[in-house]
Formats: sequence, structure tokens, C-alpha cells
Amino acid sequence: MSYRLQVLIPPELDAQLQKAAQRSRVSKGEWVRRALRQSLREARKGRADSDPVARLASLEAPTADIGQMLSEIEAGRS
Repeated sequence: MSYRLQVLIPPELDAQLQKAAQRSRVSKGEWVRRALRQSLREARKGRADSDPVARLASLEAPTADIGQMLSEIEAGRS
């Protein structure tokens, strides 16, 4: 199901939107939907980047039990 969203924009912005939609060969509505999706994806990504735990998880680095990791660190020092 789709919902209608009415957003008031100034004439200058409407003209820019019209040109951008024409360049992309889509309707103004489709252009706005794509822009919203992209903006929401970037906002989610930005939030993950600011979360240190999410940033560490995104590294997909090897993990192990803390005791094992400390032993390996000590072994590497000698």
C-alpha cells in the first residue's frame, strides 16, 4: 500500500527537481522516492559509523575467548 505525502516546496526547488527528474528520465515522484531511499540509507550508515561497537563489528575481525586472546598477545611479545 502506498501513502500520499504532500510537501510544499518553493518554485526554484521545483524547477531543479523537474530538471533532475528529466535528466534521470523518471517522474518527479520517482526521483523524490529514490532520493529519500538514498538519504535514509546514508543516515543509517552514518549512525553505524558513529557507534564504536557497530564499527568494530563491521571490521569482521577474528575474535576469541579473552583468555586465549591475552595468551596469544603475551606469546607474541616474547
